[in-house]
Amino acid sequence: MVSELKALFEYYQKEKGIDRSKMVEALQSALLAASKKSIGPARELRIEIDPDKGTIKAFAKLLVSENVENPFEQLAVKHARKLKPDAQPGDEVDVEVTPKDFGRIAAQTAKQTWMQRLREAEKANLYEEFKDRTGDVVSGTIRRFDKSDVIVDLGKFEGVMTGRERVPTEDYTVGDRMRFYVKAVEKSTSRGPEIILSRSHPNFVRRLFEFEVSEISDRTVEIVSIAREAGYRTKVAVFSADEKVDPVGACVGLRGARVKNIVRELNNEKVDIIHWNKDVAEFTKEALKPIKILSIGVDEANKRVHLTVSEEDLSKAIGRKGQNARLTSRLIGYDLVIEKDEHAKKVFEGHMGGAAHQLVEALGITEEEAAKLAAEGITELTILGEAGVEDIAPAFDGDTERAQAILDKYAAWKSPASVA
Repeated sequence: MVSELKALFEYYQKEKGIDRSKMVEALQSALLAASKKSIGPARELRIEIDPDKGTIKAFAKLLVSENVENPFEQLAVKHARKLKPDAQPGDEVDVEVTPKDFGRIAAQTAKQTWMQRLREAEKANLYEEFKDRTGDVVSGTIRRFDKSDVIVDLGKFEGVMTGRERVPTEDYTVGDRMRFYVKAVEKSTSRGPEIILSRSHPNFVRRLFEFEVSEISDRTVEIVSIAREAGYRTKVAVFSADEKVDPVGACVGLRGARVKNIVRELNNEKVDIIHWNKDVAEFTKEALKPIKILSIGVDEANKRVHLTVSEEDLSKAIGRKGQNARLTSRLIGYDLVIEKDEHAKKVFEGHMGGAAHQLVEALGITEEEAAKLAAEGITELTILGEAGVEDIAPAFDGDTERAQAILDKYAAWKSPASVA
């Protein structure tokens, strides 16, 4: 028991970082509870432990009495004077009451209680060590899974990455060593303090940039805002007060080395680095490049940006399942309203209408026929003059006779004298 106890003290102090005095206190409480079963309700029972020697002794403070009525609280004068020669009735005497064998039940109770107290002390140490590390990036090894949670070995302690903090496109395997963002250290939980880890948090990307880009760590370049859909795409807006420093170039690095390291850590998640601009309209244009914005308006009161793009750019501006628009909105901090430009369409329709009207007036064809010709690009009489039946027939679903009739009318219009 002595050698085993000493070994336990040394192990928990060295490997778990638990203070020896706390272990002694825990063991004293555990053994006190166990001793009451084997010793009985002795008066002021206490346990003394020497952690260096590994010895355990039990003492009771008994009252010296002429007539002993309760042996758990009183001690006869003759016995008391063996311990304290000048003992008198009414004095208190410390008497060692250590059983030769605490008994199997007492020992088991003590061990269980001690282990529980040690686990509590270990969790308290965890909180003290990690409470100021929220926002840090730590390395750990995946140890096991608890339903959708990933349990990560951080060395002395374990962290948990809940299902919502996982990246949907990443696969996790026991034994994988990865980096994690310390999202929080929670003290008041049913299982004691917990280190909540994340790989999906936007600030994980921020910290990776701080590690890779020296200009960010020394504050020459500032990350103004980040918008992320973990596993798919991240937009990062950067700025530098130093006009000589290109913030985007600094983040990209020589031949893209810096951003490649970050993308590799994020398992090939797409990362867009954007020039921040205090002008919301200009910032929005930067965030949506290379899409060409035809018009833009900023509603400061309602925090909304209205913009129009061409029909060809509309789907790109919105992005797959609205991702590009969502990320841009989060990045600039304004709601984004993207609309297709109708002005160009109206101009085109007006041009087509004018062309069709010219054909109707000159050739005497119906408006429907003129519209079909215009839709095929035959918007002027001169173009019609250079066209053949094979060029016109597609406008009438391949009807060559109808196409020839149109050409005949054109010929009559061009040379009215010869026709007469």
